Amino acid sequence: MRFLYLLLAVLFFLFQASSGFVDVAPADTVACRSQQNFCRLGTCPPTFEASGTCHNGALLCCSKVPGV
Repeated sequence: MRFLYLLLAVLFFLFQASSGFVDVAPADTVACRSQQNFCRLGTCPPTFEASGTCHNGALLCCSKVPGV
């Protein structure tokens, strides 16, 4: 039974959140999302057009087509 307490303590240690880690988004992703657009892998859905890139060019920044 003591083994379960030790296992639980080890699991808590392994899966703890690191408080000092911050995942900083690339500049193109921040620019895309600040204009109320979204990032997508592949082509943009209908009524949206590619207006730039996200994640350092890996994704497309999709924006709503004006007038639609």
